[in-house]
Amino acid sequence: MDDARDMEADLLAMRRYARSLARDDVDADDVVQDALLRAIERKATYQPERSRTRWLLAIVHNVFVSGKRRQAAETRRNDRFAETLLSSVDPQQEEHVRLAEIAQGFAALPDAQRAVLHLTAIDGLSYQQAADILDIPIGTVMSRLSRARTALREGQTGKSHPRLRIVGGQDDQ
Repeated sequence: MDDARDMEADLLAMRRYARSLARDDVDADDVVQDALLRAIERKATYQPERSRTRWLLAIVHNVFVSGKRRQAAETRRNDRFAETLLSSVDPQQEEHVRLAEIAQGFAALPDAQRAVLHLTAIDGLSYQQAADILDIPIGTVMSRLSRARTALREGQTGKSHPRLRIVGGQDDQ
């Protein structure tokens, strides 16, 4: 019975620490879940003479830091990708700024939305062709495309840009 209480106390400590690091309950729960998986996978590294709580909290910390590094790397990749989209274009300054916003928005889209938008708007494929390539239902293609277009319209400022029309399919608004 003491072991079960000890494990519960460890889990509560992990959650508290993860919430302190992440400052978001959902993100913290993801960190704890990943940390528990890592602890199970690496249980052979646990030294019984040392504190299990400290070992688990160290794993929580490492999972959180690794996640932040991954996010930073993804942001850098997105920024580089947006720059490559702009490198071959020489529009007027105001158009260049707007195009930069669109390129950054496109790069920041979730992978699934970016893939659908690319296939339909850039490669000009039909919804059915995109669905076949991605091995998803056509309704999912349409849903992801709608969310991607909305995200691009709203941009990073959250303000709608009604003049922005995303090519490829209908864009009624």
